[in-house]
Amino acid sequence: MDADKTVNGSSATSAVKSAARVLDVLDDIAANGPGTQLQLATRLGIPKSSLHALLRTMCARGWLDTDQTGSVYRLGVHTLTVSSAYIDGDPVLARASGVMDEIAAATEETVHLGRLEGAEVIYTAKRESKHPLRMYSAVGRRLPAYSTALGRAMLAEMPEDVRGTFVPHQIKAITSQTITNRDALLATIDKAAQLGYAEETEESCLGVRCFGVALPFSHQSVDALSIAVPISRLKKGREDFIIETLLSVKARLSAMRDNRLVR
Repeated sequence: MDADKTVNGSSATSAVKSAARVLDVLDDIAANGPGTQLQLATRLGIPKSSLHALLRTMCARGWLDTDQTGSVYRLGVHTLTVSSAYIDGDPVLARASGVMDEIAAATEETVHLGRLEGAEVIYTAKRESKHPLRMYSAVGRRLPAYSTALGRAMLAEMPEDVRGTFVPHQIKAITSQTITNRDALLATIDKAAQLGYAEETEESCLGVRCFGVALPFSHQSVDALSIAVPISRLKKGREDFIIETLLSVKARLSAMRDNRLVR
């Protein structure tokens, strides 16, 4: 009986380890791009012998694909199927879609929807600017919350003693303009809490100024909207109009009786 327990326990542990490795492979390729078996083994610290069968299975199930040489692994079409299902089934994305269209039409600038995951913001939806000069961004991109207007808007909604847990003591600069002094950064988030909106200038993308507000879709704000504008288009009165547009949307959503979604 004890031997059976040991065998079964060992099998379960192995299965969990294999599942973790599958997820690690997907996360690594999503973050760092395609790679050969050797490159993936090196990046993940997994023996090549163990990785070989894993990659073959993931390719057979559509989670991974290879280039024409069969030696470089990239994300497969099944990842698109799953991500599309996530987008279609997420209540916040559905609720925010019309709001994003409204803001994009009013400002003609790039509009982002982002979600807080850990200490990072993930871009979950986007509306492109009508102008040829615009901010580069992509749905699924991750950035430190402290460096974006989206992230700061959500951190500003948290109790003051909680905000600091999302800001590291050693701050990595995204651009040459990123605030890397922790006290100054926390003061910026405190200011956002007072104003009701957050902002950043060239801290996540050079040449671009961003403004963001948290969305009242849950008890703790984990979603936010932002407008990204090239600094060259921020003429007199333009900045005030963008801020007023965001604050107006936030106030309207907050006033709606059924605006809160359970998560």
